Amino acid sequence: MPETIIIGVVAIAILFEISNGWNDSANAIATVVSTRVLTPLQAVLLAAAMNIAGAFFSTAVARTIGIGIVNPSDITQVVVAAALLSGFLWNGAMTFFGLPVSASHALIGGIIGASVAHLGGFDQLNLSGLTKIFTALLTSPIIGIFFGYFFMKLITRLFCNVSPGKINKHFGRLQIVSAGFMAFSHGMNDAQKVMGVITLALVSGGFLTSVEVPFWVILICALAMGFGTAAGGWRVIKTLGHQMMKLQPVHGFAAETAATAVILGASSLGLPVSTTHVITTSIMGVGATKRLTAVRWGVARKIVIAWIFTLPMTAAAAWLTYHLLSLIGIK
Repeated sequence: MPETIIIGVVAIAILFEISNGWNDSANAIATVVSTRVLTPLQAVLLAAAMNIAGAFFSTAVARTIGIGIVNPSDITQVVVAAALLSGFLWNGAMTFFGLPVSASHALIGGIIGASVAHLGGFDQLNLSGLTKIFTALLTSPIIGIFFGYFFMKLITRLFCNVSPGKINKHFGRLQIVSAGFMAFSHGMNDAQKVMGVITLALVSGGFLTSVEVPFWVILICALAMGFGTAAGGWRVIKTLGHQMMKLQPVHGFAAETAATAVILGASSLGLPVSTTHVITTSIMGVGATKRLTAVRWGVARKIVIAWIFTLPMTAAAAWLTYHLLSLIGIK
């Protein structure tokens, strides 16, 4: 029975990672597609390759997820399965509606909800670990908007005497580089979260003795993330790349570079952040340098509402899923 459950957990984790890449493909390529620097096919292939590369670079974030929310010995594999199922369904639904959401919030909310259902309360959750995680999740979008704003201001100041045509020509080439690094940072942070969850399930099931991510877990998460990104969540790409503000190559370069700096910094510290939130707020910051009305705040409001509801909705869904699984005898 434990072997059957762990196979199910890994299968659900792969589906979640694919849905993560599907929704988050917009993070890396929305700007480069909307500015027409790359075709959609070229962009998704670049993003998929760089996502896979980033996933192999570090496991610091995976360890934070594996031990930062709950002690692996206090939960079961069914807890992890319920968390992943709720996150997968939320990601899929939001991608269908074209809304970029945080897979990080979905996954963390799912683990919290399922763990509370299993443990009967919040007492055994790792409060210090959760404080660290939530601090990173809440502050990174704020840093993103400031980085985007000031980086775009710096570019404007440095190239104020250069014609717009020349600026966009040169930054169009640079945007290919910035989009690649954005995809790399996405793989480095986001793919690790599911690595951490699978490792959490392996430890709780007695298949591992410590939260050290096995190579095969890194491999399947990297490939699943790459596959999901290659599939491309085109409705989300349209929302980020076209509907929120009109982007030129220089704007795309500034937003991607600012977001990459935030995400790589967080990943090096082992902090899980929402790449969706960071790139979105970086775009807002870049747009605000032109004028506040350059950002379509009505679209931004819908995105923020989806962000607010992600964690509580997935926590509630995971709580319910755990009890449903227990009701049919899966424990």
